[in-house]
Amino acid sequence: MTNLAGDPVDLLARALEQVGAVLASVREDQQELPTPCRSWTVAGLGDHLVHDLSQFFKTATGDRPDWSEPVPAVSGDRAAAFRAGASELIAAWRKAGDLTGTITMPGMGELPARFPVDQQTAEFAVHAWDMARATGKSTDLDPAVGQASLDWIRGALQPAFRGAEADGRAFGPEVPVPADAPLYDRLAGLAGRDPSRT
Repeated sequence: MTNLAGDPVDLLARALEQVGAVLASVREDQQELPTPCRSWTVAGLGDHLVHDLSQFFKTATGDRPDWSEPVPAVSGDRAAAFRAGASELIAAWRKAGDLTGTITMPGMGELPARFPVDQQTAEFAVHAWDMARATGKSTDLDPAVGQASLDWIRGALQPAFRGAEADGRAFGPEVPVPADAPLYDRLAGLAGRDPSRT
C-alpha cells in the first residue's frame, strides 16, 4: 500500500474545500450538462456529492453506509449543503482520533487506519475534476490532493472494483494518459475517465 504523506484529515479537508468551490461556481444554466460520470448531469453529480458526505460520515462515526439507497435530490443551494456536510465530516474524522494504526475491513483484510479517509479524498478529488470539466472550469486543482489521490488509487484500486457503470462499478477500466499530462488528467484516467473526450 502506498505510504501517503501528510495528515489524512487535512488532505480530505482540502479536497472538500475545492469541491465546494467548484460547486459554488456552477451556474443555473449548467445544471443539465453532461459530466464525465456518464449517468449524471451536473445537478445529479452535485446531489451525489452531497449524499457522499452523509454516507462517509457514517463511516467516520463507526457506522456502515448503505450504498444501495437512492441519492436524494438536494433542495436549495448545493454548494451550501455540501459545505455544511463537509464540516460535519471533518469534525467526525477529527473526533475519530488516531489514524496511524491499522483496521480490519470486511473482504479487504488489515489496512492502514487512514484508508477510509484516503479513499474519501480520492473520491472527492476525482469528482472535483468531473465537475470542473463538465462546467468548463479549470482542472488545475490542488496538487497535494491530486498527488495523494493518484498514489492512493494506484495502490488501492483493485481490478474487481472496475467495470461497466451498468454493472454498478464506480470505476471504469484505466484510460491511458501521457505521463506528462496535467496531474488531474492523469488522476482522471486512472479513475476510468477519458480526459481527451470533450
